[in-house]
Amino acid sequence: MATPTKVAAVAEITQDFNDSTAAVLTEYRGLTVAQLKELRVSLGQDTKFAVVKNTLTAIAAKEAGVDAFEGQLSGPTAIAFIKGDAVAAAKSLTDFAKANKQLVIKTGIFEGKALDASEVAALAALESRELQLAKVAGILKAPMAAAARTLDALRLKLAEGAPVEEAPAAEEAPAEEAPAAEAETTEA
Repeated sequence: MATPTKVAAVAEITQDFNDSTAAVLTEYRGLTVAQLKELRVSLGQDTKFAVVKNTLTAIAAKEAGVDAFEGQLSGPTAIAFIKGDAVAAAKSLTDFAKANKQLVIKTGIFEGKALDASEVAALAALESRELQLAKVAGILKAPMAAAARTLDALRLKLAEGAPVEEAPAAEEAPAEEAPAAEAETTEA
């Protein structure tokens, strides 16, 4: 018979799965409370790092339609429920795991796709969303910036009163006058 406390815990974990874009299953055996607090702080506001009971998590995962954690729920388990930037959270987790060998990244899910530990590390190796967007903006901005510099240089040249080199149309004008000059000489 399920107690109201367990039912509430399952409902909370199920809701966390449903609200998250990604989740990473870890084993935290040997970490101190201070280290866990440090990890939670490094993950930021958009990631909830929760110590969970394996049986309740199995039930909640099944209710949420998550099958990536089957067979992985053993030992002291904690899950990072990621609602924000999955790359930044995965990077924080892997960096913390490198510094604290007691934290073991077992598996994860990202947008419904199951990830093993190496795929979580690969996700962490990606550049952050903000950096990728900044690079795209820079690429899109480059042609406009070059055009603006060219127009500004032309404006400065005109403002200084310096003669401005004309486009190829100016070169064609003398060529057009030559046949007219030839026609005048043949008439004379």
